[in-house]
Amino acid sequence: MAESKCNGVVLVNAYLRAPGMIRQAERIAEELRLRGSSVRIVKNGAFLSEVRKNMLTLSEKCDFLVNLDKDKYLPRMLEKRGVRLFNSARAVELCDDKMLTYIELAGQGLNLPDTIPAPLCYYSDAAVREDFLQGVAARLGFPLVAKKSFGSWGMDVRLVQDFAQLQAVAEEFKLYPHLFQKRVGRSGEDLRVLVVGGKVVACMTRKNDHDFRSNVEAGGKGSLADPPEKFLNAALRCAEVLGLDYCGVDLLDEGGEPYVCEVNSNALFNEAERVTGANVAGAFADHILAQLGKNIRCFSHNMYKN
Repeated sequence: MAESKCNGVVLVNAYLRAPGMIRQAERIAEELRLRGSSVRIVKNGAFLSEVRKNMLTLSEKCDFLVNLDKDKYLPRMLEKRGVRLFNSARAVELCDDKMLTYIELAGQGLNLPDTIPAPLCYYSDAAVREDFLQGVAARLGFPLVAKKSFGSWGMDVRLVQDFAQLQAVAEEFKLYPHLFQKRVGRSGEDLRVLVVGGKVVACMTRKNDHDFRSNVEAGGKGSLADPPEKFLNAALRCAEVLGLDYCGVDLLDEGGEPYVCEVNSNALFNEAERVTGANVAGAFADHILAQLGKNIRCFSHNMYKN
């Protein structure tokens, strides 16, 4: 059987430190190499594109790029030069901005928590508008959830119990894009569904007994899950609407119905591989090479089928 001869790059953040993200990049590169691809892990800033003499230039060529960074500019530049990205620049941007995620998913047959974006504030000495906060409290009730629009691993997510806390969080967040949401689901628990190429490849329940956030990075623990089909279908629909090759969809259980909490374009899968036994990186590698039209051998061990 012919080997793939693809030349690829796994792109990570220029200042990457988190061991989980480093391990994720290594796993994807490892599985691609097993399939015959030439792959390098490159930090953003070392793989250069620039505007020179009115044109976009590339410092080197590659057949594809696994986009594990959230930088907006380099992926757009690479796509304009014809490089196939997994995920696309647009898909990553939609997931990176939580409010844009909900806007894109609205009206697409999914359950979303009631969500109100906060108006932008440009002045540190400005007073947060109390009439706006009164409206938030009236429409969402307490407790409610406040989130910065950009952030990972449950950082800058607050559980707000009353109006005084709402005022305090609004003051803390006022210079950043942020939003307020109706609280749904069980405290400290959600379902993480990993989707590759339109198929569910792993699914785990995340629980945190010490925090309302279920994120593994916030102390949550994963365990193998076998959710109802409607939860899997909700995750697949999110990936379809957002145009994602790979993603992790976090779902909340509200009375037996799946509600979309977040969709992560570069969701960490280390814990999911550990607790489910699924070869998530292998499934991603298979999808990449299939999309590139290469003759490859399938090594993935999917637990679920679409």
